Amino acid sequence: MSETTRLARFVPYLLSITSNAVSERIAREYHSRFGLKIAEWRIMAVLGDTGEATQRELTELTVMDKVAVNRAVKALAERGLVDRAPNRSDGRSHMLELTATGRELHDEILPLALGLEERMLDGLDGPEREALVSALAKIREAATG
Repeated sequence: MSETTRLARFVPYLLSITSNAVSERIAREYHSRFGLKIAEWRIMAVLGDTGEATQRELTELTVMDKVAVNRAVKALAERGLVDRAPNRSDGRSHMLELTATGRELHDEILPLALGLEERMLDGLDGPEREALVSALAKIREAATG
């Protein structure tokens, strides 16, 4: 694409295609090694950080469509990677949590995910990485706030 095109400097477009490229790269890796789709790994990653969450919380935290979250949770539960338990504070929802098998898989994948991130960010020095993380957080806040 020529640098003179409007899209070459249109930030929403750049964010979208960059996100798609990164997600596709990660998806290939996780699917070939672990049989996971990207949405499934996102759910596992969030549950690995939070310990447990409702499906609604997962939808908010991953910024994924609730149908995609539902499908991912169902697939993870069928594989024995996620457990569902009634939410004691809300009888209408369930708490989702990684099973022991899910935690083991999460702990196996996480170093690989971090290594993949390192390779993708290899061309950025420390301050550039911090600036990127900060800028992305600000853009997300502006988009959702």
